[in-house]
Amino acid sequence: MDDTDLRPGERAIELDPPDDARLRFIGRIRTPFASRADCPRQGRHDGPDCVLELDPVWGGALDGIERFDFADVLYWLDRSRRDLVQQSPKSDGALRGTFALRSPVRPNPIGLSRVRVVRRDGPRLVVRGLDCLDGTPLLDIKPDACSYSPEAPRKAADVAES
Repeated sequence: MDDTDLRPGERAIELDPPDDARLRFIGRIRTPFASRADCPRQGRHDGPDCVLELDPVWGGALDGIERFDFADVLYWLDRSRRDLVQQSPKSDGALRGTFALRSPVRPNPIGLSRVRVVRRDGPRLVVRGLDCLDGTPLLDIKPDACSYSPEAPRKAADVAES
């Protein structure tokens, strides 16, 4: 079975080619995963080192990222099909709606992973926790949202100043 075959009960729809959104890829993701079968179902923070290779023009956009232990990475799952309304995950065979799954098969195949920041090397960010194919287009990187949350614990230095 390959990625274009339907599992029992799955339902696809006929779609025109997408032309309604324009995204700017900011780089590529380098992982050890050459095929979908190689990819973990979800990334793990103790998984292999992966590299977010930003186009050099975006290198300065990483300034300050080293202060964060975690970041959210958004990426375009360019090799995923986009037409399934219902899917049958291979782990259990039960039929579910696409929006009730974290499957890479979606109408707008945007991937999202919370990664552990390992280190920065110029316009390259080494991370752990990705679950995408090598060469996947990179959309965005956002630092851990909890650091900006009003409910987030303040650092001891911040408390001393108040």
